Parts: sequence; structure tokens; C-alpha cells
Amino acid sequence: MKSLLVPGGVLLLGVMLLVYSGWLTLALPALSFLYYCALAGGMLLAWRFHSSRIFLSLVVLFLAEQATGFFGDKVAVAAQAVAVLVPLDFVLIALMHERGFSSESMTPGAIFLFMQCVVVTVLCSAAPAVSSRVHHAAAVISLPGFAIFMLAAGGIFLLIRFLITCKPVESALLWSLGAFFLSLHFAGTARLSTVYAATAACILATSIIENSYLLAYHDELTTLPSRRAFNDALMRLQAPYSIAVVDIDHFKKFNDTYGHDTGDQVLRLVASNLARVTGGGQAYRCGGEEFNILFPGKTTPEVVEHLEKLRRTIESSEFHMRSGDRRQAPRGPERRNGRTRSRGGKGYAIRQLAQEKATAPLSVTVSIGVATSARQNSDTELVLKAADKALYRAKENGRNRVETALPVRRGRMKAAGIA
Repeated sequence: MKSLLVPGGVLLLGVMLLVYSGWLTLALPALSFLYYCALAGGMLLAWRFHSSRIFLSLVVLFLAEQATGFFGDKVAVAAQAVAVLVPLDFVLIALMHERGFSSESMTPGAIFLFMQCVVVTVLCSAAPAVSSRVHHAAAVISLPGFAIFMLAAGGIFLLIRFLITCKPVESALLWSLGAFFLSLHFAGTARLSTVYAATAACILATSIIENSYLLAYHDELTTLPSRRAFNDALMRLQAPYSIAVVDIDHFKKFNDTYGHDTGDQVLRLVASNLARVTGGGQAYRCGGEEFNILFPGKTTPEVVEHLEKLRRTIESSEFHMRSGDRRQAPRGPERRNGRTRSRGGKGYAIRQLAQEKATAPLSVTVSIGVATSARQNSDTELVLKAADKALYRAKENGRNRVETALPVRRGRMKAAGIA
């Protein structure tokens, strides 16, 4: 919910509160200036961070706003046209793969938007003009049922898309579409329409910053917080606290035997269990097959049971290899000849059955070392080193176990601020 509502939902809600409370007193020229600043700033950020999807989304918003402003005497027709086209464009942009600003990736989108501009121009040119008196008297524009349906369908699709991917871009497209709907609804009032158009552009621009933060502070493979987030959390810790270091047993063998793709699957499996650790812990991926878990306000006796539960959960998790590497199968005439020679043979059927049965679940286990701070001025680096030593001892004692700081060194460790 936090990633869905922040920052797009919070920004839109804040603007709506400012509008309905009457605190937003800026004149139309100032609002127009902010709108163009949001557009230009968002496009520059999108270009700098190679986000072609956000760039295209901002272009779509700009063209839609220009259409409703350019055809002033036919604003209702223009609003209906863009109410259908903008949700369609946002859905297509959400389905796009990010490919930067190459000519191959941008040309189809530019041609598609140009064709839409031609369609809107033709529709508005053929529609009868509305007198300026009627136009200025209308504070809001009532969209027809098909336009409302397109906006609602686009919003539902973007919401489902976000729930699947949990990416900031999908969330930004969703809230930007909501702000765009309000901009259309108040198209008869230039000031309100500009406010919500600027809000839609700001939401898209801030999504670039949110996505950069996500890449900087979260591991892309496992979606866990990364080492940078772990280091930031260490600076905020106050004693007492515990640090657990988790390492996947024999992970190098997984990579050497089954390949890096299988290794990535193992990392995701372990990370999904670490993300659900109990006892108030927060897991981080700090590199390779090593993970750290922070337990603020907890001591070793309070977290050992939760770590044992985590170890057992990972041990009982089944990991199935994908059947048969298709790259090893012969191709072309050799494969056809092989099928002809072995067709109907019992030996061939037995071998095929044996290969299918060979995909037995693999065992994945972890070793865990944990240490706890013992005084107010304890050094997090020393606590982390103590947890590392406990982890090495877990590996030396047979792996797949939880080890704590050695009781025999308690006096020495207390002097360093470790329990």
C-alpha cells in the first residue's frame, strides 16, 4: 500500500485538499508556469535517466492538454476524444519494455501519437462550434459513458499491472490518469484544469526519482533492501539490537553445477523466506549469497527462536529444477534421424522416463550467525564481525544451523559492546 500511495496518491490528495479548502490562491499565469516547468523538468529527468516510457507519457499529457485548449469552442468534443485516447496510450506505455531513446524504440510511438493528433483534429474540425457564452458558463464537462468506461478500464488495468509488478512507473501512470480525469472534468475552468494537469505531470516526474531510489536502495533480483539501505539502517540503530548474518550453504556448487539461472532462483527462494522473518526483523541482501537481518530492540535470546524457525522454513522449502535443457537436444536432420531410429524402442522410452524423473527437488539450507549489542555505545561494526564469526562457526559445525556469539568470550565481547 505504501508503494502504491506514495508519492502519486499523496500528491494528488494534497492538491485536491488545497483546491477544495481554498488555500490554493495562485493566479492562472503562475499555475501555467508551474505546469510547463513540471512538463519540462519531467522530460529532462526522463531523458537523463533513459526513461522513454515516462517521456512518452508526458508527451501524451501535453498533447491532450493542447487539444482541449486549442479547440476552445469545441472543448467538449476534444475532451471526449482525449478521454478515450489517453487511457489507451497509458495502457500501451505500461506494457512497453524500457529500451531508452533509440530511434527504433521512439519512432513507432511518435508515429502513433501523430496519427492520434490527426484523428482529434479531424473530429474537432467536423464538430459544430459552441458559443463562447455557453463555453464560459460551464464549470465542468460531463463526459459520455464510453469515455468514462475507457478511463475506468485504463485505471483498473494500471492498478492490476502495479499489483503484479510493484513498479513506480505503473503507480505513477495510475495516479497521473486520475489527475488527468480531474483536469478533463474541469476543462471548462482553466484554472482548475491547469492545476490538475500540472499535478499529473508532477506525478510522472516524481516517479523517476522514486524509481532511482528503488534501484539504489533495493536489490533488483530479490527485491530486498540492498547494502546501502542496510548501512543507513545501521546508523539509526540504538542498543539493544541484534544482527544476524545468513549465508546459503554450498551456493557456489549450485552455480557451478546448474548454472547462474538456477542460482538466481535459489536466491529468490531464500529471499522470499527472509522477507517473512518473524520477531520484528528486517532482511537485507548485502552481496552474493550473503544476507543480513536486523532486529532493533531485541537481544540474542529473543531472536534465536525466530531464526531457527526461519532456518527450518528454508530447509523445508522445495526447489524443483526445470526439466531437460532444450539446448542439449540435437536439431535439424540429426534430431529427426534420432527419432526415427529410436521410435518404438523400449530403451528410448525408459531413458526418457528416467530424464523426467531426474528433476527431483533440490535441498537448500542456510547457516546463520547472530550477535547482540551489550551497551549503549556499542560499535555496529564489532557486532557485525561477531555475527560473522558465529556464521563461520556454524559452517564449521556442519552448516544448516544457527550459532550465537561464544559464551566463553562474553567478558571480552562485553568490553567491545557485544553480547
